[in-house]
Amino acid sequence: MPVPPADFGRLDTLLTSANAGDENAYRQFLEEAAKILRGFARRKAPASASGFDPEDLVQEILMAVHIKRHTWREGEPVAPWLFAIARYKAIDAYRRHGRRVNLDIADFTDKLEDPTTVPSANRLDVTKALRLLAGRQREVVAALSLEGRSVGETANRLGVTEGAVRVAFHRGLASIAAKFGQA
Repeated sequence: MPVPPADFGRLDTLLTSANAGDENAYRQFLEEAAKILRGFARRKAPASASGFDPEDLVQEILMAVHIKRHTWREGEPVAPWLFAIARYKAIDAYRRHGRRVNLDIADFTDKLEDPTTVPSANRLDVTKALRLLAGRQREVVAALSLEGRSVGETANRLGVTEGAVRVAFHRGLASIAAKFGQA
């Protein structure tokens, strides 16, 4: 029996209610997310890994969703947030099962832009863009983009976790892109 298409709008509503304390909505959110994630896990399962159970990947993703549910920003779609977590957990599964993905760059030459024709940002442009950000996002984007610091160095300097640095960096870049009409 075919699985009906996912209703991501419903997931948005359920997670909003769940984060407001509705336990029933949270249970429904997890059940519906699990259905979607099962298809994802089957497609991403390392084919060469013996003993790999896609359901294990689904459960790992759901645990990460539970732990990270406070990072979802209400009013934004759940799907990109959910699949970002799923992708990272799938990558972890590949690593644990010794699977490497090797791609020949020649297969993508028709899709890659010529680096000599791609405009590059100069330091002044980046500095102007940083003025659009406030507080921690500005510090993180400046440290990683201008200063060339690593995520670990930045986390240590700011006294936060590496995950918090990654989130602040991603959100800072998204904010800059949105303000420049690129999102």
